[in-house]
Amino acid sequence: MRIALVQSILAASLVTSFAVAQEVKRPERMEGATGAAADTHSSTPVSTFQRPRLPGLLGDGLTVLHNQWSLNPAGNHLELGDFPVDIAVHPAGQFAAVLHSGQSTHEVVVVQLKGRTVVARVTIPESFYGLCFSPDGSHLFASGGEFDVVHRWTFGTDGLLSEHAAIRIVPMKESFVVGGLSMSADGSKLFACGTWGSRIAITNPDGESSPTFIELEKGSYPYSALPSPDGKRLFVSLWGASSVAVINLDDNTVSAKWKTPSHPTEMTLSPDGERLFVACSNSNSVTVLDAESGQATEVLATALYPGAENGSTPTSLAVSKDGSILLVANADNNNLAVFNVAQRGTAKSLGFIPTGWHPTSVRFDPAGDILVACGKGLSPKTNRHGPVPGGPARSLREYIGGLHTGAMSWIKFPAPGAMATYTAQAFACSPLQKDSAVVSKRREEGNPIPEKLGDASPIKHCIYVIKENRTYDQVFGDIKEGNGDASLCLFPENVTPNLHALVKEFVLLDNFYVESEVSADGHEWSMAAYATDFVERTWPLNYRKQPKESEIKYPSEGSHDIAVPAGGYIWDRCAEAGVSYRSYGEWVENGATPSDPGRAKVKALEGHIDPLYRSYDIGYSDLDRVKRFKEELARFEKEGSMPQFMVVRIPNDHTAGTRVDGPTPTALVAQNDLAVGQFVEAISKSSFWKETAIFVVEDDAQNGSDHVDAHRTTALVVSPWTKRHHVDSSLYSTSSMLRTMELILGLKPMSQFDAAALPMFASFSKTPDMTAYAARDAQVDLDAKNLASAWGAELSAELELAVEDAADDLVLNEIIWKSVRGADSEMPPPVRAAFVFSSAKAGEDDDD
Repeated sequence: MRIALVQSILAASLVTSFAVAQEVKRPERMEGATGAAADTHSSTPVSTFQRPRLPGLLGDGLTVLHNQWSLNPAGNHLELGDFPVDIAVHPAGQFAAVLHSGQSTHEVVVVQLKGRTVVARVTIPESFYGLCFSPDGSHLFASGGEFDVVHRWTFGTDGLLSEHAAIRIVPMKESFVVGGLSMSADGSKLFACGTWGSRIAITNPDGESSPTFIELEKGSYPYSALPSPDGKRLFVSLWGASSVAVINLDDNTVSAKWKTPSHPTEMTLSPDGERLFVACSNSNSVTVLDAESGQATEVLATALYPGAENGSTPTSLAVSKDGSILLVANADNNNLAVFNVAQRGTAKSLGFIPTGWHPTSVRFDPAGDILVACGKGLSPKTNRHGPVPGGPARSLREYIGGLHTGAMSWIKFPAPGAMATYTAQAFACSPLQKDSAVVSKRREEGNPIPEKLGDASPIKHCIYVIKENRTYDQVFGDIKEGNGDASLCLFPENVTPNLHALVKEFVLLDNFYVESEVSADGHEWSMAAYATDFVERTWPLNYRKQPKESEIKYPSEGSHDIAVPAGGYIWDRCAEAGVSYRSYGEWVENGATPSDPGRAKVKALEGHIDPLYRSYDIGYSDLDRVKRFKEELARFEKEGSMPQFMVVRIPNDHTAGTRVDGPTPTALVAQNDLAVGQFVEAISKSSFWKETAIFVVEDDAQNGSDHVDAHRTTALVVSPWTKRHHVDSSLYSTSSMLRTMELILGLKPMSQFDAAALPMFASFSKTPDMTAYAARDAQVDLDAKNLASAWGAELSAELELAVEDAADDLVLNEIIWKSVRGADSEMPPPVRAAFVFSSAKAGEDDDD
């Protein structure tokens, strides 16, 4: 890195849009045919390497993530719990409280700042977002989520919490869900956002009187509430309405609504109260509003490069006590953007500070140093023990939904030289290129995957097949040519002969990962190369046991307007580019019976679906799905044309446990395998084969174990242009698949993640092989049914299997494992990816 260059740029005090990004000579990834990567200081991407690049800690201090980005967090770190989302610093400055709102335990953790130790932790039934101290520091308040309460504790001088009370905001039968919390300066009023109830509650912090409610527009999702210094107004960010509501506290009415970019979340005021800073998470920006008029005075772009696609996800911010510095937590860039905002209207970018994985909350401590909550912690993890169904006990939980342990970081505010170093490190952690250039060059001239958007390809049709929930080891662990662990393989070659034949005849991808954790974010990542903060914040609550008929519903697949990412979905890019497209079961609502037509869940797919193709329904055979698709293929043959892009859902490898008289897990996986084989055979024998590439991937990998990483999954690339009988160990993710299809079809990237993903050059050849594929017959009984004596039969009868992932996956995983391996089978001990956690002793400097 040329640090002097960066320092000179910073000294020039560039403003607003991080033009520094255009000048830094940053390391480029080198990817190639065998799948390893090396880092170089060349500004020109090259594509050769010697060894596989796997998620985990590298020798140079970087920690590689499964999504092709890396971590090199500044400061010192303390491990916390599952998905910390909010930090509140005590008014006296000795302690900070941290709220956790993940898939597993919800809790409040109190940390002593000087000693960097946990001094208290209390569990609560549920939270969402929202944590604050009373102005005098005597009490702490936390969101109670769907229980529609605010938790209150007396806060002791030793940091301990006592005298718990639950302040009821509304009866649980009403719609509310407690979100952001704040208090008036005199401590007499507590403000609570009803994020799902579209209203604000104002109540006595003792809970001794009924709240006063202020109604907001339906679907506005009020996220955070911030009182003005004079106590006359309350600013409320409307997460789903791209605006800030201004409430007159004299008469409790909405006096104004100020427009913002998409997804306004946290807000903070300048110390003089004249400027309102609003983080806008679905737009890579912070908008600065005049706090009196609501006029936008500046928009601060927080991405690494000006004009970068959506995906930085700025959700949290903090202003220094003197008002000169603004910190912005970019949740999906794993960094803080730092601005000098001392002068109104002339903000200057100072660079970036790298953080842990998915920073959710940033605050200044009283000394002016930085506190960061990292929602997913500091390292990727394997899940040999957890998501794999069926250990003798669940004391070691490694289900992917709650696998990653969050952390809190202490960072000494950097001097200019340190800021330059941090900025260079932040760029080194990101594969994103200026102007979204492709991250690597082809090794082979004439490779059918274009190196840049708009170049021609001999491939004209991309078919994108979405399956459900398997890891690599669970299916391909028995393949000796790949990096597998046979002890974790539940569905080997005799169960999945077609999947095994396809990766042997075409290409084996043994270093391929999904970006997602579960189906709720998986279908978003699969179709958009991104999941918004709404999806990321709500699926953990939807996937845990909820207190009632849940208000927090499954957030994906067209169910919520607020879930739509700014970059849209792949069919939106097709429509924009004039590329024909069609969906078979993806983003489709089934008819009441298989004979009834389905309907598109989003407007862009209206007229672009097959209404007779059945979406997710485990009771409907994948073989019937493929039969229907072959009818469509025959029609295309007759008409002489086929859509350029098609997405096809073949989901029954999800399985349905051991419900009595239902198909066994092995039977359903084998059915799915045969369906995929028949599907590929049909395409390969059609007239479109010579110009077609089929991409197959799981939407997520939550339903199995893997010895490399919990996100590693099965993936296939099948085409005449695929490199035959080849092992490609390049570090790929779902976004790589999307980027490859975009380059073939001439589609712009949807987010920073497909823009930055390594295209699958190494899986393709300039010389096509037109040999058709012949489907293998099933080698197990596809009609095998679960007996009443099957392990987990009673549990299976209680599972909700009509909707993907509605069943408790820990239970379903255990049932599947014991169904295959036997009721008395034991799993191997857990294996975790290595990471060295640093912590300074009391009295040591943070960054020595």
